[in-house]
Amino acid sequence: MATDQKPNMKTLFTLPIAPSGSQPGGTLTCTTPLSPPDSRIYILTLSSPPDNRLTSPLCTALLSALDTLEFSFPSGVVITTSSLPKFFSNGLDLTHALSDPSFLPFSLYPLFRRLLTYPMPTIALLNGHAFAGGLMLAMHMDYRIMNPSRGFACINELDFGVPLKPAMSAIFRAKCTPGIYRQLVLEAHRFGGTEAMEAGIVDLTGGLEDVIKFVGERKLTEKGKTGIYGLMKMEMYRETVEGYLTAEGHEREEERVRRIVEGEKERKEKGRREVKGSKL
Repeated sequence: MATDQKPNMKTLFTLPIAPSGSQPGGTLTCTTPLSPPDSRIYILTLSSPPDNRLTSPLCTALLSALDTLEFSFPSGVVITTSSLPKFFSNGLDLTHALSDPSFLPFSLYPLFRRLLTYPMPTIALLNGHAFAGGLMLAMHMDYRIMNPSRGFACINELDFGVPLKPAMSAIFRAKCTPGIYRQLVLEAHRFGGTEAMEAGIVDLTGGLEDVIKFVGERKLTEKGKTGIYGLMKMEMYRETVEGYLTAEGHEREEERVRRIVEGEKERKEKGRREVKGSKL
């Protein structure tokens, strides 16, 4: 399949991605193919070097772009990709995410919720690595198409010792089989494009030309015309949308996890005391 051919594009709008901490910021550009005419295919291209880390400004830019497309343009299909050849997204800026308590409930989760319930079909074109939060971002879209020869998709939190939040796990439970979920989370397995397609993580391998062909074959530009596409997705992913991706759900789950962590700490302390006592 083609991976490097790009159709001629018309730029619809460009939004800034403000700097945040160590991240220099960048731009989000929305384009549409000049051919076929009136394709109603909207391509959001992230360009926030070096690796499109998910920060509050990047989330804000994506949310603004989604609003602009919904309320100012005809219903169609939204494709999200990257201008950076190596990365779709390298996930969260952990320093930013861990230091700002508002980031998850008021920046990241609203973006995930918006994508999961968006009233048009959404596609992630994974041109390079989609690590951790980058893969989570893609999983909240309806379809994923991945470069067959460059980049890996993985959830590597196990490798750097940061447990997944409940809202982050929820999308993989909803969209992956138990065996693939185990490989992703408990093995931090890196899936190349072909293996990711075989595992059902992505729907197809290829590049932008292949995405546009995929859209045409499935008539995806027509799916939002009746106005119920978003409602169908709200019901389809009800547990994730209502249970995890709200500020209230975040607060409730944070308290639940806190109790679990405290219980584990007490259990380990008790176990150490008992083992030490048995050796006396």
